[in-house]
Amino acid sequence: MRDPLLEIPCTTIDGRQKALADFNAKALLVVNTASQCGFTPQYKGLEALWTRYRERGLVVLGFPCDQFGHQEPGDEGEIAAFCERNFGVSFPLFAKVLVNGGEAHPLFVALKKRAPGLLGSKAIKWNFTKFLIADEGRTVERFSSRTPPEALAARIEAHL
Repeated sequence: MRDPLLEIPCTTIDGRQKALADFNAKALLVVNTASQCGFTPQYKGLEALWTRYRERGLVVLGFPCDQFGHQEPGDEGEIAAFCERNFGVSFPLFAKVLVNGGEAHPLFVALKKRAPGLLGSKAIKWNFTKFLIADEGRTVERFSSRTPPEALAARIEAHL
């Protein structure tokens, strides 16, 4: 039986319904993203991880979020164009979500529960918080915005 985390429905940036299980990945890297953030250049590192490890089973998934400093004001079409034009993003992107509060997307509610932040904090503090999901959903690790994508290579390799 699949882990319920992998069955949570998500809407892609072009409006299709997908669950994490649909990607048949050995490891998934879920990131809440924003186009006008100091961490936005991390798109380049995320794309590099995707390019380097996708053939071995990694899928990087970007979830735009406008919840921190109004740093993702565009609509889905603008976000997709920005990511492709400025960072060559080819990994899957999703529709904008909320990651905190009463209307947080169920995926992020589940991720925060399984991998709390520092001192057990459940809230996501900022854009580009990363969750590495492996072992068919049994392993979830959380990394802060300050952790550059390239610093995750060894953790990713351990799950591929």
